[in-house]
Amino acid sequence: MELGLYTFADVDPNAADKGAEGRRRLADLLEEIELADQVGLDVFGLGEHHRPDYAASAPAVILAAAAARTSRIRLTSAVTVLSSDDPVRVFQQFATLDLLSNGRAEIMAGRGSFIESFPLFGQSLDDYDQLFAEKLDLLLALRDRERVTWSGALSSPINDRGVYPRPLQDPLPLWIAVGGTPQSVARAGALGVPMALAIIGGEPARFAPLFQLYREAARRSGQDPSKLKTSINVHGFVADSTQEAADQFYGPQAEVMNRIGRERGWGPTSRAHFDQAISPTGNLFLGDPETVARKIVAHRKLFGNDRFLLQMAIGPMPHDRILHGIELYGTKVAPLVREMLAEERAS
Repeated sequence: MELGLYTFADVDPNAADKGAEGRRRLADLLEEIELADQVGLDVFGLGEHHRPDYAASAPAVILAAAAARTSRIRLTSAVTVLSSDDPVRVFQQFATLDLLSNGRAEIMAGRGSFIESFPLFGQSLDDYDQLFAEKLDLLLALRDRERVTWSGALSSPINDRGVYPRPLQDPLPLWIAVGGTPQSVARAGALGVPMALAIIGGEPARFAPLFQLYREAARRSGQDPSKLKTSINVHGFVADSTQEAADQFYGPQAEVMNRIGRERGWGPTSRAHFDQAISPTGNLFLGDPETVARKIVAHRKLFGNDRFLLQMAIGPMPHDRILHGIELYGTKVAPLVREMLAEERAS
């Protein structure tokens, strides 16, 4: 199982000098990705957002900078909001990243959990799902062949045009990111494309049927089972002790969830909610290295997932604590997970 990290490059939305704040966060982010590579983590994902509280509106650019400072870790969007983007440019950007990184680029495409990009790029929310379906179809066509002829109801047609550069990896890895909608899960399975499921609330166990749906949809569509991969993308934190991890992560995580919650009509979070979420059956993967490793392995038994991505850099979490958490994740958690999985295979 691949172990990695993802983030949205949170910044202070109320900073007086937004340029200086963005510069600071991106410098810290590159240091975090570089450390993740050094401690042996497998994947780093960067989400696309168009809001004042996030600095990563152009993940491919930031990941290209990270490619120059790393040697092994895979670099992916998490996610690319494909519905409001141009699939040709997405493919070209990530093919370029693939060449710069010597074959370490991936695309994680999704409809987007925030909607700011739709009016920004002239797209209608009335076409929310159809835009994604059409643009995903085009992106898959661009990935699979050099010259493309394609047409859709909402986009201009392409008539036998070549799209360049071509990536080093053939095909360029593409994942579909979902948030729990069964139709999205079934679509990923029917297409035979790897699926990443975000779990940021509720008990993870209730998402297990979605993994079964994904595999059944793939089977019914005649997809090659060897091409099917799944990931869970979750919130959490690693520190020297579980108490320390909880005390450090609660404030930043609560600030973010309450800010988003006010926009979406959610009730406020509390320390009691948080403490329930860090329990063995809760959605937060938080604690000392052994606690986090055991929870990762327990949920792999539940989902059979091939990848696990953890969002530790959230809200105003201090950079030095993120670095220490990354170090523990790579040097303590990852070896424990691999040891536990090896023991399971041997038994």
